[in-house]
Amino acid sequence: MYPPLPGHCSIVHARFHFLVSIGPDSPKLPQSVSSLMLRFIATRILQAIPVLLVIITITFFMLRFVPGGPFTAEKAVTPEVLRNLEAHYGLDKPLYEQYFDYLGKLILHGDLGPSFKYPNRTVNEIIAQKLPVSLELGALSLMVALGIGLTLGILASLKPNTWLDYIPSSIAMVGICLPTFVLGPILVLIFAIYFGWFNASGWYGPWDRILPAITLGGVYAAYITRLTRGGMREILSQDFIRTARAKGVPEIKVILKHSLKGGLLPVVSFLGPAVAGIISGSFVVETIFQIPGLGREFVNSAFNRDYTLVLGTVILYASLIIVFNLLVDIVQVWLNPKLKFE
Repeated sequence: MYPPLPGHCSIVHARFHFLVSIGPDSPKLPQSVSSLMLRFIATRILQAIPVLLVIITITFFMLRFVPGGPFTAEKAVTPEVLRNLEAHYGLDKPLYEQYFDYLGKLILHGDLGPSFKYPNRTVNEIIAQKLPVSLELGALSLMVALGIGLTLGILASLKPNTWLDYIPSSIAMVGICLPTFVLGPILVLIFAIYFGWFNASGWYGPWDRILPAITLGGVYAAYITRLTRGGMREILSQDFIRTARAKGVPEIKVILKHSLKGGLLPVVSFLGPAVAGIISGSFVVETIFQIPGLGREFVNSAFNRDYTLVLGTVILYASLIIVFNLLVDIVQVWLNPKLKFE
């Protein structure tokens, strides 16, 4: 043993004092972390305001520049009746005045305006009625994507270059190559028409949720499988995993306690785009399975040129995507302390 260097004990004592001062009992660390988190959330919210404003502006003027209008498809509408309808809904005003009127009602009262195709109903009422169905479909699809993707990805990472790796990887590749508008009709043909196990369309009982959830979540389960496999393989090859196995730690504990948290970081990063894809993909799935959700209503309103309903749906979905991306960023920092709230 070499003799200790001069001042070595004081350095060790200083380090120990520093570690104790920032330990879990210290009130300064939680306060600084919470303040950083609050500042991060506030910054992201402030950044989201101009993004939403740009989305509202572009969508508003694009809808107005589309040929036709919400009343052009009405049968036997005289020019006088058409002028009265446009005056009732304020469509006879200059375009800039319509824009600022809509923006003012939205900011001050949260009013998304009346629907042009549903008399005596507002966009807020339609969204409140249809949104729970779409949220249920999205939640079930995300559960399917995470349940299948994480399971297959972890299994593939445990035995690389074996049949336990090849089979999940092949399933994931097939899932990536099948979009929802192809997978949905295939599932209907096989399980609804040929076997008769499920209804081909509708949203009546619990069994009617299975095919739409698999259709919407299957594609993202494939991506999650590949990301989980890659992340887990990287963590399982680290030295601390070898050390844990050498000490006789059970394999299940090595996976769940030591590997899973770091191996899921790529999956957490992907959840933001996945949620956005599930939200936008619900338009197609709800139309295929005739689900009475907001996605199907959005497609119908686009064909009917129901300006306010299209714009209100776009605002809602854009807000949901911003919120979910913010939650994903917070979870990422929680899983990986090396990241900072910036």
